[in-house]
Amino acid sequence: MYNEKMIKLGEERSVIRELFEYGNARKKIVGVENVFDFSIGNPAVPPPACVREEIRRLADSDHGYSSAPGLFQVREAISGYIETAFGAQMRPDLIYMTCGASASLTVVLNGIVNRGDEIVVLAPFFPEYRVFTEHAGGTLVVAPTDENFHLDAEKLRPYLNKRTKAVILNSPNNPSGAVYSEGEIEALAALLHEKSAEREEPILLLADEPYRELSYDKKVPHVMNFYEHSLVLYSFSKALSLAGERIGYIAVSPKCHRAEELFSAICGAGRALGFVCAPVLFQRAVANCLGQVSDIGEYRRRRDLLYQSLTRMGYSCVKPEGAFYLFVRSPEPDANNFCERAKKYELLLVPSDSFGVKGYVRISYCVDMGVIERSLPAFEKLIGEYR
Repeated sequence: MYNEKMIKLGEERSVIRELFEYGNARKKIVGVENVFDFSIGNPAVPPPACVREEIRRLADSDHGYSSAPGLFQVREAISGYIETAFGAQMRPDLIYMTCGASASLTVVLNGIVNRGDEIVVLAPFFPEYRVFTEHAGGTLVVAPTDENFHLDAEKLRPYLNKRTKAVILNSPNNPSGAVYSEGEIEALAALLHEKSAEREEPILLLADEPYRELSYDKKVPHVMNFYEHSLVLYSFSKALSLAGERIGYIAVSPKCHRAEELFSAICGAGRALGFVCAPVLFQRAVANCLGQVSDIGEYRRRRDLLYQSLTRMGYSCVKPEGAFYLFVRSPEPDANNFCERAKKYELLLVPSDSFGVKGYVRISYCVDMGVIERSLPAFEKLIGEYR
């Protein structure tokens, strides 16, 4: 008999991935130009020129293994960048290179969670947080945000207790596009200090940051400057349009409680899970492109066109401040039913249930601009069914 839990996960893929595969099948039937696939965060905006240049330059380089946590010179470069760009204290020996933010989350959770521990997330949240937490042996606890999907420390307070091992923070947020302010992070830090005093060890703050650079009008605070027991789980996938290459890192604040022991736990989890020696070519490539970002103006244009068009049609949505998702209120209470109805018009939208809230859909607007433009009549017809 095989692992029943893993069989179930394999047979019941995420809603996002199921829609993505459905879209691929529909494109073969009705044509690529006739399917409006807003299911997955797969950037269509080209990578910065430096990324392409580095990949070409490194094609003939050494492709052998690095050490398990990654090339030390790459970790040095990232450490220096964090200190220079954000003013946060960092050390290269507390950085672990990974295959993107999902690998970072999986490794960290398996490194820190003991049976009975709780991991707190803020709704709406990336659905795989539940899978990663439960596989590590923890329990996912879902806390609410305010009416604009922003962090409210007082709403979070009742969900923190002696079993809380960590809080996962995702800003800019997937799926809402909310960017948490310095004031919100300060209030969170104060609450975590207060609640940590009730425990034998501090509550950890895990900052999941694949969208850090994709903020339109607001500065994204660096959590290490506000709360010492912090880890940053970063991915270059979105900022550099390298989603398929899966490269990122874990950074443990040197001020974190027993930081060296925590890093050892991360290394041990990486070893146990087989997440060692992240792709070496892309380790080197990103080290030479730190601080670069794909054209955020392109994402702004997409956001503005889609947001303005949909709200004019009668859809309701909080304008996203970052990332590349619209979180739109469903015109009917059952978002799953709404998404099924949208398929009649070849619109592929993700229902919000697995994100921890009901009655919304996520629209990923990192697609080609032409997809958005061609989709607008379909959105008009869809909302027309509810008038």
